[in-house]
Amino acid sequence: MRIQLLSAACLISGISVAQVKPFQPEKLFPEKDEKSKFYTVSGERHGPSFFKKFVFPEVEYTPGEKLTFDKYHTVEVMYHWYEKWAVQYPDIVDLYVIGHSFEGRPIYQMTLTNKKTGKDTDKPAAYFEGGRHSGEITSSESILWLTQHLLENYGKDPEITAMIDSKAIYLRPQNNPDGSNMYLYTEQRNRSTVRPNDTDRDGLLDEDPEEDLDGDGIIYQLRKKATTPEEIEKANFIIDPKDPKGRLMKRTFPGKGEYLVYTEGIDNDGDGSYNEDGIGGLDLHRNYPENWRPNPGGDLTGRGYTQFGAGEYPLSEIETRSTALWMLSHPNISVVNSMDTRVPMHLRPPSTSKSEERMYPQDLAIYQEMDQLGLSFTAYPWAGDVYETYATRYKVNELTGDPLKPEPLFGHGPDFGYFYYGSIWYGDELWNNGAMKDYDGDGIYDEYDGLMWDDEANGSKGFRAWTPMTHPVLGEVEIGGFHPKFFGQNGPAWQLEDWAKKQALFNLAMAKRLPQLTISDLKVKKLSDGEFEITLEWTNSGQLPVALEQAKLVKIVQEDRVSLDFDKELTKGYENAKVKITSPTLYDKTIYSGYTGIGEKKSATFKVRVEGSDAVKGKIKLSSTRGGYFEREFTLNQ
Repeated sequence: MRIQLLSAACLISGISVAQVKPFQPEKLFPEKDEKSKFYTVSGERHGPSFFKKFVFPEVEYTPGEKLTFDKYHTVEVMYHWYEKWAVQYPDIVDLYVIGHSFEGRPIYQMTLTNKKTGKDTDKPAAYFEGGRHSGEITSSESILWLTQHLLENYGKDPEITAMIDSKAIYLRPQNNPDGSNMYLYTEQRNRSTVRPNDTDRDGLLDEDPEEDLDGDGIIYQLRKKATTPEEIEKANFIIDPKDPKGRLMKRTFPGKGEYLVYTEGIDNDGDGSYNEDGIGGLDLHRNYPENWRPNPGGDLTGRGYTQFGAGEYPLSEIETRSTALWMLSHPNISVVNSMDTRVPMHLRPPSTSKSEERMYPQDLAIYQEMDQLGLSFTAYPWAGDVYETYATRYKVNELTGDPLKPEPLFGHGPDFGYFYYGSIWYGDELWNNGAMKDYDGDGIYDEYDGLMWDDEANGSKGFRAWTPMTHPVLGEVEIGGFHPKFFGQNGPAWQLEDWAKKQALFNLAMAKRLPQLTISDLKVKKLSDGEFEITLEWTNSGQLPVALEQAKLVKIVQEDRVSLDFDKELTKGYENAKVKITSPTLYDKTIYSGYTGIGEKKSATFKVRVEGSDAVKGKIKLSSTRGGYFEREFTLNQ
């Protein structure tokens, strides 16, 4: 197993080696500091960097004897299982540290393949990732579920066994361990990294985070009845009449409402906005180089496009950089899913244009087939591109009544995946805020539908009834609303396995469709004394081509090619060599065979001249960037 951290390597492999003792003690991350009641976040900021620790009943903080999915798991618990599996399944698992987060935490990744059948880089591959958005932890759970499912069924399930024998699956459960840890140990609920960021562009970093005013560990909403002329002018919420209990708030135009609604906390910087500049603020899913745009304020004309959360420059964050560099060093990957919550939707490129405008028709057809494959496992309401399908899925702006228009999203992972890397790349969204069905038949899955399901199936645990409290600045308010962590961003714990499993099974189904070159025949024919013909025949038995059209365009993959290999002593001497490849006649003796499509059969034929009477052994090599690498031995007998 390849582990960059020496101590981790010793722990996992059991190898006893000398270690260099560090001059300074190892950094104790706050989640491991059992003595401290507070969770401290790294980085210099103008607001607080420490928050009270909480233990949520929906989370497992210490690994049990058995991995179950009736609770969410901390990063450490996930890493515990990855380390345990590396020991338990050494023949098919490599576990390694792919990089370190902003705060210095290791980012674990696993390669899953049968090592006896070849290197992972010589096989078609898929890559699945979760946890990029810190609070969207259901995505990480789906990776964890898939990992366990593959390992436990290897050698039992014929399809899974064949897949791991012939392909490589790369799994990264936590791409943002800093943010996920803060989310699971404190009341904070960001979706970014914890790197300080001036989100509201007032010259201060992270100065206005949310505050848990009532000390329950959950950031709820505050609603205040507008009473003063200034409040009445700004009031933009009413009580939604659809709920007879008066729980739901409905947005309206400023001055037409009766209430003001805030997230729990205070206006630390006095700018009139509440909690708008909390911990972090960079969005790892806006930091990719394809169609990247600068943060608001970065367009000096004021007339171009900007993108909130984009970062200082493309791949400025180690978490996205580690993903992109890993991908570029592993061009054998054809399928990717880097997941979030909570639309729910199978989300794919393009993010800045209509599908028909920029995608090759052949590639779009494959993506559309994958859309339907995903829906067959998950029954999500939507599958399609970001720019059009996602942006207009509700057709009409609920507030204004105007028709919704396509909206660009810049620096998005799926666009990097297709346009830059030429792969099938999804950014699927799990969970649905409890909106399991359209209770009122209005065609929209909204908070009303979530509230009705909460009452019907969840014991009304997802919504806190409005309760009077005195705010230190606003005065008399009510606190309540949906539970933001385990109903809003993620589901109640008893819903976890269903969502993690069905998404994982879609990812597994995509992996099973990877391209797969298979050698069907190797023929050696003697033409005359010393003259031989060697023919290799192969087919793509997978359900994807070895290269999308976009992959060919951007040259991320090479043509499939076949070559012969003999002992160098036999081929040196040019025209006097004992073994000469006479066809192809070019100096380059490689046969370039284009890109093998789905079900396509191909062949390559060489002619060889052998001097002397001795038998000659050689190898024929079939090399495909995404279809695999193969060698076969042959003997030329005089």
